[in-house]
Amino acid sequence: MKKKSLAFGALAASLLTASLMGVMYLADELAGLPFIPYDFFDWSTRILPGALVTFGLDLMIDLMRLVGVSVRATAKTAERAFALSQFFGIGVVVGALFFLVLKLREGRPDLSSGLVVGALLGLPMISMSIAIEGSSVHPFLVIPWLALLFLAWGVALREVYVRLYPEEVSVLSASGEVGETHGLDRRQFLVRLGAATASITVASTGIGNLLAQAARRELEAQLAATTAHGSEGSTRSPFPNADAAFMAAPGTRPEYTSLKDHYQVFLRAKPTVIDGATWTLPITGLAKNNMSLTIDDIRNNYEAHDQYVTISCISGRIGTDLISTTQWTGSRLQDILADVEPNPDASYLDITCGDGFHETVALDLIASDKRIMLCYAWDGHPLPVGHGFPLRIWLPDRYGMKQPKWITGIEVKEEYREGYWVRRGWSETAIVEATSVIDTVAVEAAYESEGQFLIPVGGIAFAGAREISKVEVRVDGGPWEEAILKRPLSETTWVFWRYDWPFEAGEHEFEVRCAEGDGTPQIESQRGNHPSGATGIHKKKAQV
Repeated sequence: MKKKSLAFGALAASLLTASLMGVMYLADELAGLPFIPYDFFDWSTRILPGALVTFGLDLMIDLMRLVGVSVRATAKTAERAFALSQFFGIGVVVGALFFLVLKLREGRPDLSSGLVVGALLGLPMISMSIAIEGSSVHPFLVIPWLALLFLAWGVALREVYVRLYPEEVSVLSASGEVGETHGLDRRQFLVRLGAATASITVASTGIGNLLAQAARRELEAQLAATTAHGSEGSTRSPFPNADAAFMAAPGTRPEYTSLKDHYQVFLRAKPTVIDGATWTLPITGLAKNNMSLTIDDIRNNYEAHDQYVTISCISGRIGTDLISTTQWTGSRLQDILADVEPNPDASYLDITCGDGFHETVALDLIASDKRIMLCYAWDGHPLPVGHGFPLRIWLPDRYGMKQPKWITGIEVKEEYREGYWVRRGWSETAIVEATSVIDTVAVEAAYESEGQFLIPVGGIAFAGAREISKVEVRVDGGPWEEAILKRPLSETTWVFWRYDWPFEAGEHEFEVRCAEGDGTPQIESQRGNHPSGATGIHKKKAQV
């Protein structure tokens, strides 16, 4: 009987929790109210041990690589699916236990029992959502809305229990025998319950999806309209290497990444949205001149600097697609700090962000590299919301984990504070490791030259701000052969390479390696991405 009550409770809770999630999703898309499954996931990743979060992240990436899907394109989808499953599972467990407790008590539950179970699930979730600032809507509106939803979920759960376990009523049959009736047949009731909750779930999710798709189309249209490079009629200057006598091997990725294709990695399930009209950047702490800058102050009061930048994610494996290139525009941090005038005893900037991220940057590092900027534009237009609007920092030669976005404050400090990911076990410096990647073995583009068929092989090499001096390709363990390099967009972007391989029929394994600008070879030994970035030789097999 206990197992049966647990099963009924789990079934009822699964139907009601799905409807609850659907209604919250619709309210999120319609009015910006919190979507608790995402908020709970974001909160749990903050409080869990760093090793556990890293394990989960690595497992997710490994599984995507195993099934051959793009990490760049699917990582956030997988993360959100896990967030939904996590909340759904909690709802099912709570519902099953609620049914079990009621059955053990053997009494008819009153309305208060439903309110209690709704509060037990809802209060922690509401508190967590408010704590991580999961919504732009005022808490005075958020709290009543969420309380109503969770209490309604609990009351509905209690009502289902009452319908499934009604009071037994004695009846007298025509023959004079006393019998028992249980009212509506359980199976019939569950079918009706399933139909009702499915209607709510499908309708709310469907409308929410339509709203989300409309918002995505609008964003994509904005990105398409603001793509300065490569667009028809663009008035922007050509790429600095436009005159390079180099033809990339067919199938090599674009040298310049469109904004819609630029990889995204951020802490929360959804990007952080900041109102640029009201945003200010307070720079406080150990400095002569504490300041509060608007985005217009930064744009207008400091000289703008453009830099073509390749940035990569430390979570990527060898051959990762979590790497992209675009043009960054911003103000030199050296110029801004000249107005702030840090005290002699100050050593660090403690940068905080709207998504809860934080990172520490040494003043000595800033003083040594004038390229370090507070960036407000990509590709000549304001930063996209998903990439840190209105402001992010760029530190040459560092992985993305050291590059805070959605910046909301800077404090000049004497003491060092470990950054968000450093505190969770990742590299303190996060210097980019040199890497080279085979994008294509272009069998279909084979051509004849001097009586020999050649197959173009191509890809990219990247060593942060240390440049690339050489790329070599090896086939089937043979000798290393030097590839042709294209002059890069800048000293801080990837380099395109091409090697035309003499055709031989069969299956072959291609390998690539590179050397940094000063001749330092890339690390060829295999090493995982944690804690300092992956190293090793990228390989690709091809049937020709």
